Amino acid sequence: MYRSHTCGELRSSNVGEKVTLSGWVQTVRDKGNIAWIDLRDRYGVTQMVAEQGVVSDEIFGQLRTLGREFVVQVEGEVIERYSKNDEMETGDIEINIASLKILNGSKVPPFTIEDETDGGEEIRMQYRYLDLRRNPVQEKLRLRNKVSLETRKYLDSQDFLEVETPVLIKSTPEGARDFVVPSRMNEGQFYALPQSPQTFKQLLMVSGFDRYYQIVKCFRDEDLRADRQPEFTQIDCEMAFVEQEDVLNTFEGMIKHLFKAVIDVELDDKFPRITYAEAMERYGSDKPDIRFDMEFVYLNDVAQGKGFSIFDSAEVVLGINVNDCAIYTRKQLDKLTDWVKRPQIGCKGLIYVKCNEDGSFKSSVDKFYSQEDLAEWAKLANAKPGDLILVLSGGLDKTRKQMNELRLHMGDELGLRNPKVFKPLWVMDFPLLEWDEETERYHAMHHPFTSPKPEDEALINTDPGKVRANAYDLAMNGVELGGGSIRIHDRDVQSRMFDLLGFSKEEAEAQFGFLMSAFEYGAPPHGGLAFGLDRLVATMGGSESIRDYIAFPKNNSGRDVMIDAPSPLNLQQFEELGIKLSK
Repeated sequence: MYRSHTCGELRSSNVGEKVTLSGWVQTVRDKGNIAWIDLRDRYGVTQMVAEQGVVSDEIFGQLRTLGREFVVQVEGEVIERYSKNDEMETGDIEINIASLKILNGSKVPPFTIEDETDGGEEIRMQYRYLDLRRNPVQEKLRLRNKVSLETRKYLDSQDFLEVETPVLIKSTPEGARDFVVPSRMNEGQFYALPQSPQTFKQLLMVSGFDRYYQIVKCFRDEDLRADRQPEFTQIDCEMAFVEQEDVLNTFEGMIKHLFKAVIDVELDDKFPRITYAEAMERYGSDKPDIRFDMEFVYLNDVAQGKGFSIFDSAEVVLGINVNDCAIYTRKQLDKLTDWVKRPQIGCKGLIYVKCNEDGSFKSSVDKFYSQEDLAEWAKLANAKPGDLILVLSGGLDKTRKQMNELRLHMGDELGLRNPKVFKPLWVMDFPLLEWDEETERYHAMHHPFTSPKPEDEALINTDPGKVRANAYDLAMNGVELGGGSIRIHDRDVQSRMFDLLGFSKEEAEAQFGFLMSAFEYGAPPHGGLAFGLDRLVATMGGSESIRDYIAFPKNNSGRDVMIDAPSPLNLQQFEELGIKLSK
């Protein structure tokens, strides 16, 4: 056998045992007449020792040929380590080498395979199979595995049935661009890769599978960032004969279970809830980070009409109160101003008010506002002596978005966004529709199958923009972990929704006729929710990037630099598919 134990298994209780270990050479330390090898596998590291004159010259010579990442098999006796290492789980013992076999050599790796590596992200992604040997990366994938396992345990305990749905499907307009796959057997026709299993899980509800889930790959052809990949994984769930409260209670329970079972964190007994309108008003975000304060303060009543044209012409004058930061220097404030002027934020400037310890105020607009005026600002902002008020102005939606970015930036600067603190929040009552100025038509804010709130149904015909959706998102620490809705299950209501979204009868039938037809055969009331597994695991692990938790991720350009994909096809493949390139 290649091994009797793993490299993370042996302890003082094993002293005296004859063992066989296999793994990768982490380091070799040669002191002339004695040498040590640190042998690594995914379970840990164990130190091996060989002393000249004790082992054969052949073994000692072999040992001196070893390099980093050689794969070797070692047989020997477990002995107590003279100089113990408290930082290693196997640090009380070592293996006295009796035989050594090189199973495979290794080139010098392009970066060090250690917890703290010298490799940049691009080179590590190119040699991802080497990066995956590093313990921090393996820990992240172990966390992902445990979340997946505990998800299945919880949902099974709640009578959910795991059902696979197709990967090659029909292209339907659900938001992002589809990835399309040409069909050789049906020349000129294409499959799409699913953005989500949305229509299939609704069909499963029609089929009588009242509790479905799937840990499923989804695909969206959209611009990438730290929390997006072209392929990602959802915990996709649907329930029949439920109302919104049933869905929220079920999946609030799942999230509590995962945090307790996986990372031993007890979440609040009842997650707070906020409407979409409140979230935008108070935080400028539909996924607010509530680990810290700095809620928005609306200063129009006290800041306008004083001759400062920038404020007087603005739709909104918006502030946040930053506790204990009146000590900021001019250099620090200038740096903040430069930060909000970056193209990503797009502000023209930043106004500040220092609330001095003696009760006076110092601002960048002292020319226009008296001490009494600024005292009114401080009162509205609940600012105390020593605090700093930061102010932006402009159009309502844009300024809210900018202030949200500034609020999060200040949270980061002041260490208020502790990745080990978790604050969940349900965001409810999203608008059903949003108006697109370019196309001059409505788009579904979530997707076309989201039902309106029952009390708003009458507005569909008179004022569609005011209709609220029976939809909900779970946010945590400024990240949207998942979202869902109660679905439309009536053909007439679904048909009206397609009308609002600008579909002709023919287009709706061509795209979704199969679903509309299913609704005519006794579709039950149903709703569900999908969590982004990658985002959920990254949040639990305290990371902003989901790439760390995906075994083989893509880069910002959507490329897998390890296998060099995407890549061109040869002409024969195009001919078989009946495709001609325009260039």
